[in-house]
Amino acid sequence: MAIREIVKYPAPILEQKCKEVVKFDRKLATLLDDMYETMVAADGVGLAAPQIGEAVRVAIVDLGEGEDVIEMVNPVVTAIGGSEVEVEGCLSFPGLYGEVERPFFVRIEAQERDGSLYELEAEDYEARAILHEIDHLNGVLFDSKIIRVVDPSEFEEANEETDQKEGGHQ
Repeated sequence: MAIREIVKYPAPILEQKCKEVVKFDRKLATLLDDMYETMVAADGVGLAAPQIGEAVRVAIVDLGEGEDVIEMVNPVVTAIGGSEVEVEGCLSFPGLYGEVERPFFVRIEAQERDGSLYELEAEDYEARAILHEIDHLNGVLFDSKIIRVVDPSEFEEANEETDQKEGGHQ
């Protein structure tokens, strides 16, 4: 496993539609392992293959909190529902945060690293992260969906208010 360099905007690979994975081999397993190591090192919750220079339909999401890592090979969105606006960031856009409207619910079909098919339903933040990564595989970047740019200081103020209400520190 290796930590790879994260590709930053405006690198052309970020706006390409990625190729479907057809070989489920050791190379794919290594790519998924490298993506996980890279995402953790960058303190991210998701990463798509083009963000490390590979134009293939592979993405991962890990919300932590004891949840399993979601590995998505050739993911397809089969259903969406609801809508909410939340703040997002992206490892390929360091320092940029913005309010983005996305579905509250998503159902996908994807393949595991061994090629087996699975279906997954997700809501709220997990759905948002999955859709953000699938957008990357289609060459769609979150900056094109930003309704309002959010200054990072707004996060700090919100966290301080939460700490004061709860009487604790993070």
